[in-house]
Amino acid sequence: MQAFRNANVTTVANNGQIANSSLVAHTERLQRHFYEVRSKVWCMVGNGLSNQVFVEGPDGVIAIDSGESVEEMSAALAELREVCDRPVVAVIYSHFHYVNGTAALFDGSQEPDEVWGHALIETNLARMASEIGPVARRGLILQFGTDLPEEGPDGLVNVGLGLRYRQAEHAPFTPGFVPPTHTIDTETETSIAGLRVVLRPAPSDADDNLTIWFPDLGVCVNNLVWPALFNVFALRGEEYRDPRILLDGIDHIIELGADHLIGAHGPPISGASRITEEVTAYRDSIQFLWDQTVRHVNQGLTSSEVGAAVELPAVFNDSYLTQQHYGLAEHHARQIYAGLRGWFDGDPANLFPLDPNDRAQRMIDGFGGPERVRVLCDEACGSGDLRWALELAGWLTRSPDCEPHDQRRLATALRLIGQRTTSANVRNWALTTAREAEGTADLSRHRTFGFGYRAALTTDPGAALASLRVAVDPDAAVGADGVVAFVVDGLTHTVQLRRCVLVPSDGIDPDVTVVLDRTCFAELLSGRLTIAEAEAARRLEIIGDRTRLQAFCGAIELAGFVL
Repeated sequence: MQAFRNANVTTVANNGQIANSSLVAHTERLQRHFYEVRSKVWCMVGNGLSNQVFVEGPDGVIAIDSGESVEEMSAALAELREVCDRPVVAVIYSHFHYVNGTAALFDGSQEPDEVWGHALIETNLARMASEIGPVARRGLILQFGTDLPEEGPDGLVNVGLGLRYRQAEHAPFTPGFVPPTHTIDTETETSIAGLRVVLRPAPSDADDNLTIWFPDLGVCVNNLVWPALFNVFALRGEEYRDPRILLDGIDHIIELGADHLIGAHGPPISGASRITEEVTAYRDSIQFLWDQTVRHVNQGLTSSEVGAAVELPAVFNDSYLTQQHYGLAEHHARQIYAGLRGWFDGDPANLFPLDPNDRAQRMIDGFGGPERVRVLCDEACGSGDLRWALELAGWLTRSPDCEPHDQRRLATALRLIGQRTTSANVRNWALTTAREAEGTADLSRHRTFGFGYRAALTTDPGAALASLRVAVDPDAAVGADGVVAFVVDGLTHTVQLRRCVLVPSDGIDPDVTVVLDRTCFAELLSGRLTIAEAEAARRLEIIGDRTRLQAFCGAIELAGFVL
């Protein structure tokens, strides 16, 4: 458990960033480099958050993962063309996170002959773009520090698994996803580009993850073994990742006896004995987190107590694969607790807690008032007692007596934690949150439901309408029953608002119909245009009961739904 008390763990990096010296040193492993892993196998590291891998077979080149954008993949492809001029004839996706640059591999209108991936890839992409879009986008900004400056004390150092979430030179980050033409959900042996390939489902940080094995080359490409302790808990927020399932996939990698191990992140590892040793230690670190969490749960410890009790032994300091440069063990243990037992951890106070604002005021009063709490908070920051300082500052910022300097107290505690932690996730989250508390960063736009214009333009209109269920304001929806049809490019999509919930409808006899084209619909969803403005510009037609549409719009928290 990181104490954050020792200021001597920090250093100043090349661009003036203040960070833990171990995290700064970790940057060297993530530097941009085009590795020749073995003859006819290459790995691009440092081009973005993820790696791009190229494997040449008798019939052409296989590209594995395509990054976050067409520009990112184009940069990797340019590196390949320095050493290989064979055409890219196939693509394999390790999982759904890094699939947005595939269009860069097209030769004019010619697409790669084969695109392989798990059957769940498109489902997962749609899920991330719709109902949980705002919190997912906010989580990415916080965890990967995308709003942090490049220089100065708060400057981004790295993101744990890569140098950056996206490289600035790849703007405007054009999406170029190409859906799989071949989908699998069970272990499959096939021939791709004239090479024997085994694709094995292996849930990791995604349930559509594949381990890719080239038995005749001794090469394994995977998204299980990372260049840092695996994230059982993602600070940005993700579904539970069960360590027991992870262990099965990692044990499979060990059993392969690969000569070369290439990850979705970090530098490749070569040498069968080294791979066995390193990956075995990696899997043991994950088992340790599971075993000791369960041990302490059985002893009756609460979630916070488990987080304090589960610490990785010193033996795991021997390899960078088990260093806490991405997440922290104490958070992973608490996530295992929640995944096993749910949110209630046995502490009676957590079963029926006070409203957080009420509790904060009572604590301030109990400590002698806000001035006394401010003194204690400043003393705690000064002595490096940062966990206590963070709690005290949290009370003050929730209090009706909050003063501007209380937000700065919170920012100070967060900034010191960010500078001292080994975790890139925690540093980026803490510094971004500190900057927001100070008013130098604004994440408010990521706290309301909505679509980006590109996403709105490509999302099925029926699915987009259905996702508005999470934007219903129940107070405003009381009595706002009605069936509303949207006819988008001639196709009808209907929803009904009833009892303060929004549900798909069969489309029979709607109370009101809105007729518009796909572009106008996307502008409404993304807030570029309101229904009232679109009607005034004659870009849509309203047929039927306008009062029902007004009530519907009034109940939906979406900027474009204003009539």
